[in-house]
Amino acid sequence: MSKDVVSGDQNWAYSDKVKDHFFNPRNFLNEDPPAGQFDAQGQVGSLACGDIMSIWLKIDPDQDRIVDLKWRTFGCASAIAATSVFSEMVLKNGGLTIEEAIKISPSDIMAELGGLPARKVHCSVLADKAFRQTLNNYFRIRGQHNRIITDGSRVIDLDLKITEQEVVEVIHQGAQTLEEIQARLKVGVGRPEVKAEIEKLIEKHRGQESKPFCPRQKP
Repeated sequence: MSKDVVSGDQNWAYSDKVKDHFFNPRNFLNEDPPAGQFDAQGQVGSLACGDIMSIWLKIDPDQDRIVDLKWRTFGCASAIAATSVFSEMVLKNGGLTIEEAIKISPSDIMAELGGLPARKVHCSVLADKAFRQTLNNYFRIRGQHNRIITDGSRVIDLDLKITEQEVVEVIHQGAQTLEEIQARLKVGVGRPEVKAEIEKLIEKHRGQESKPFCPRQKP
């Protein structure tokens, strides 16, 4: 492993494994799949942020096991490589259980790749966040709200366990009205009292595409 790849201070060198996954991405999906092919889909990032990551999951409900994972991103080489290797990690040996897959951290992804330049560390975080968002959508579809991962963000809809961060992310992805946000998240549908909170978030973040709410770490 190159020291330059690990430190990334002034050198943007990539490991051979990063290059392999960039030029030969695994489990990449060129087009949206037919309805019903997957059990859940999630997306994080925005065009203003520079990276958009979408993940689709197929899950065996009897074993709680992930049997298929596909993804697509409009992002850099590091984002492509990080998600590609992450998909391999999740699907190895017939697929990890949900609890096993959740334990994969951005550090694990980077280690599997042989390191990333310091300014590209956020790309491993992007894959992790998109995966967790997709899992949360799966839990909501299945009515398993007690399993939703909040990552410490303030929960504004206690029934669906939807966080402020999730609402802000869909605003920066283009949802500009309460109705558009509810079409994506169902937030506040069963709790009308939180609609005022959502309207405040819309007013605060609407038109701020130049200051995107990106899932990045500072370099």
